[in-house]
Amino acid sequence: MSEIQVASRYAKALIDLAAEQNVVEPVKKDIELFLDTCRANPQLQAILKNPIISLDKKANILDGLFGDKLNKMILSFFKIVIRKGRAEVLYGTGKEFINQYNILKNVVKATVTSASPLSPDNITQIEEVVKQATKGEVILTALVDPELIGGFILKVGDKQFDTSLSSKLNKLKKEFQQN
Repeated sequence: MSEIQVASRYAKALIDLAAEQNVVEPVKKDIELFLDTCRANPQLQAILKNPIISLDKKANILDGLFGDKLNKMILSFFKIVIRKGRAEVLYGTGKEFINQYNILKNVVKATVTSASPLSPDNITQIEEVVKQATKGEVILTALVDPELIGGFILKVGDKQFDTSLSSKLNKLKKEFQQN
């Protein structure tokens, strides 16, 4: 079984357990703290993936880092995963937990890339359009890419809406080359 499949199954078990104990929101915050810590300290991910480091040492490291910061259920979950010899999937499990949480709570991630920074009003309008289209809460990330020349590219899930000037110019260029 691939790491992604294992992480997905562990995340599903964790979200089910959190829902059963009515602690989904606190668990999400704890998982975000764990993921942020892993992103800020790549050495932690390296330690968790290293087969030479003992399982006890990995559990002690997590306990030392998060013992007083995380819900006891999360720490127990981490220790169980480590004891099963699957410490390398903890980061992926955390990411997959957030994905499953977003599905559960109908949260949609969207990215809008524009040639110049968008005004707060533009961002609010885009959020509203995406919210109406998806009927869910929207987490919008705004990026700037001057190579777009003008317009924007909106990505929502696996869909993309491209109104950029550079895209239109590329289409024209291809049409001219074909004729």
